[in-house]
Amino acid sequence: MLVADRVIAIAIMALSAYFMWHATALPIGWNGMTGGPGGGAFPFWLSLIMLLSAGGVLARSFVQAPSSQHFFDSVMLRKVILVVVSIVVTIALIPVVGAYVALPLFLFWYLRIYGGHGWVLTGILTVATPVFLFFFFEVTLKILLPKGVTEPLFFPLYAMFF
Repeated sequence: MLVADRVIAIAIMALSAYFMWHATALPIGWNGMTGGPGGGAFPFWLSLIMLLSAGGVLARSFVQAPSSQHFFDSVMLRKVILVVVSIVVTIALIPVVGAYVALPLFLFWYLRIYGGHGWVLTGILTVATPVFLFFFFEVTLKILLPKGVTEPLFFPLYAMFF
């Protein structure tokens, strides 16, 4: 278990350092001209937090007593594989049917089928999430998410908000 903690912590630290290095291509401090943070601020500082967190995991692995438990038992491994496969399928569906269809399908599967949550919670989250994402990304930030074959359905919304 400690070996896995150390290997993953080192990998996350290396990835965080890589992200920080690339984020410095853009300004990471406060941009006086726009009155906001520079384009590299969020990725840089988030990567720094990841680096420090992984460093804490690595440091803890050296002071923690060795454990004889396995990293995953067979039941947990099956659950992890199911979720990973469902995420891969969701990512593969996004260019085809769009984010506003693929994400609710994943949420429905994860909440109702996999998690066994009730219909009310599943329905609220499955409907509210894409609505929130649309207003946050497309209307507020003007960042278009992929829509795939569903893009013609968004033309009336574009006419209303743009």
